[in-house]
Amino acid sequence: MYSIRTKTTLLTVIAVIVTAVILTLLSATAIKNVGDESAERVLSLLCEAGQKNLDSYFDSVAQSVEMVSSFAENDLEDLGLRQLEAHVDRTRDIFLRAAEQTNGVLTFYYRIDPTVSKDVKGFWYTNLDGTGFVEHEVTDITEYDTEDTTQLVWFTVPKATGKPIWLPPYITDNLDVRVISYNEPIYWNDEFVGVIGIEIDYSMMAEQVDHIRLYENGYAFLNDENGKILYHPRMDVAKMSADELPKTPNGLMSDSALVRYNFEGVEKEGVCRPLSNGMRLNVTVPVAEISGTWHRLVWRICLVAAALLIAFLVLTMRLTRRITKPLQQLTEAAKEVNKGNYDITLGYQGSDEVGTLSKTFNQLIRHLKVYISDLNNLAYADALTSVHNKGAYDLYARDLQARLVATEKKLEFAICVFDCDNLKEINDKFGHDKGDIYLKNTSALICSVFQHSPVFRIGGDEFAAILQKDDYRKRAELTRLFRETSEELSAFSSEPWERVSVAMGMATFNPQVDHSVDDVARRADKLMYEEKRERKVMRGSEEN
Repeated sequence: MYSIRTKTTLLTVIAVIVTAVILTLLSATAIKNVGDESAERVLSLLCEAGQKNLDSYFDSVAQSVEMVSSFAENDLEDLGLRQLEAHVDRTRDIFLRAAEQTNGVLTFYYRIDPTVSKDVKGFWYTNLDGTGFVEHEVTDITEYDTEDTTQLVWFTVPKATGKPIWLPPYITDNLDVRVISYNEPIYWNDEFVGVIGIEIDYSMMAEQVDHIRLYENGYAFLNDENGKILYHPRMDVAKMSADELPKTPNGLMSDSALVRYNFEGVEKEGVCRPLSNGMRLNVTVPVAEISGTWHRLVWRICLVAAALLIAFLVLTMRLTRRITKPLQQLTEAAKEVNKGNYDITLGYQGSDEVGTLSKTFNQLIRHLKVYISDLNNLAYADALTSVHNKGAYDLYARDLQARLVATEKKLEFAICVFDCDNLKEINDKFGHDKGDIYLKNTSALICSVFQHSPVFRIGGDEFAAILQKDDYRKRAELTRLFRETSEELSAFSSEPWERVSVAMGMATFNPQVDHSVDDVARRADKLMYEEKRERKVMRGSEEN
């Protein structure tokens, strides 16, 4: 017959073993879920950020073409020789200014249909070396069948469809450069007149995609709606014909937001987002890299649990009553972690094994929170300037919009939009490393003046700050201080990239005018561009 002590010890030992196993499994499950969810969230956010950056760029190109085409159709009065020549000259001036303000434009053109006029062909400008646009000889397209959409796709496809269109990457007939283009047909009195379009460098788009990386072997690539890969950092598809382009793995062509698939024997996880020009952006990473971090944490939990279990077995008789309550607390804490609640702390501070387990668990939760925080910082911090990025700005704006609705438009705030002057010239003349210095100096200046406001880099050379509370009340003083500081820095700087010259526009929320945060941002952006134009006029006057 076993004694009560033996039975109690046996029952306690069994309880300790069961509890330790449960705690380890709960902790491992919670860490796995948190690790997978965090990695998947970062993957989705990274793809969304890339989508927004690419769409913003493509939209800027499309807006430039649409602006010029709208002018051209409104400017057309007659198709006579003199009237058409004058119309082309006026359109040329407008288009040149628009192209110079659009990043990455390789060529722009306005081609008149030979059936409309054989004497007036239009114009074609190129910027192959990045030093500025020069007029190129207009090629003769009369030898082509302009009704055949397989030839001169930049001309024949818009003519055939009668709609604006983004064309997939192709190699230009005369320049032998791989480009993508946006084209709009021009009509007068329902008669097709010609095509206005912009071609952007394929490598410009590829460079933006290359910057989208996650973990060691994660990368992004582009494909069309049929699954053909248009750009891949690990495949040389630039010189392939349309028939030679490889196909996207079937798993990634799913409509699901997040998919798992197998490629060349490696299990991967990827997300896909459609782009405004008809392409699809894919971000993919090996599953092993996603799960690697929580695998290590689970092994550590298992090792700690095994060590503590041995200690528990030795001290069972003495610690049975003292262990019961702390173990219950630990179990509840593990359940909270499994539910996604990480703002918990175990209060037991004993010097025994349960105390050690509690401290280890607390430390693990702290490390896990830091790990999640680091992942969030990676997704929302601008790599170059260390301020918040465009994704963080969108989240902040959504939160501000929610508070605006909740307070029935009684919120006080202002939005400042900044745009760097001369960044392209600095990049072109002195290199992108000097341009990076210029951006960092601009970011430092904005942060030093608006110290109590979040600062975001929302574009290549654009920044934004959202002013509330003290900064909002002192906005006039801060605006004056910003301009004075900018002028002082420029006056005492010897190098062009050290002379911070920034156009600024600030708009204050007005409940009588603004219905949303975006309305305030648009007004601030408009004011910034007005100041930018005034500064250009002033500089031109000074030079003259």
